[in-house]
Amino acid sequence: MGIGAENAKVSQSHLAQVDVEENDKKWMALAMVQAASAYAAGEVPVGAVVVDDDTGQVIGQGWNAPIGRCDPSAHAEMNALREAGQTRRNYRLTPATLYVTLEPCMMCLGAAIHARVTRLVFATREPKSGAVVSHGDLLAKFPFNWQLAWSEGVQAEESRHLLQTFFAERRAALKAARAGVSADQNP
Repeated sequence: MGIGAENAKVSQSHLAQVDVEENDKKWMALAMVQAASAYAAGEVPVGAVVVDDDTGQVIGQGWNAPIGRCDPSAHAEMNALREAGQTRRNYRLTPATLYVTLEPCMMCLGAAIHARVTRLVFATREPKSGAVVSHGDLLAKFPFNWQLAWSEGVQAEESRHLLQTFFAERRAALKAARAGVSADQNP
């Protein structure tokens, strides 16, 4: 193989990586729209999108809704995976990429594995319950029957900002409610 052929290979590889990164940004932006819907509904602002890797089409999307649905499993990823399964008429989603604005918990990671998601992309880590790297590193520790590729950091700052704003508002509202109760009790 000549030098020119090697350079062509590297260039094609680089272009493929650029395309993946651009697509990751595009689909994570859609997941952020889902997170904004959760925020507007008073839910923890997490959004998810499932994209068919062959067609480049969205086959499922969802936002966090455990409070509104009274369902502890109604995480953004679960809702997006359910919709993708209905779209495909199959619980196995290969080949598909799951985009989510927050590192998945153990339940959601397990669902992605069972759904045979090819790739997982998440925006920011979840230090309390993230199962990919933050709290457990489950993919590295256990030889699951399905291995998925993963990456992180796409629109991390936007996701982190939305989450921090949400929780700051929740704390302020709770503080105001407590102050109101105290004021009512002490005329």
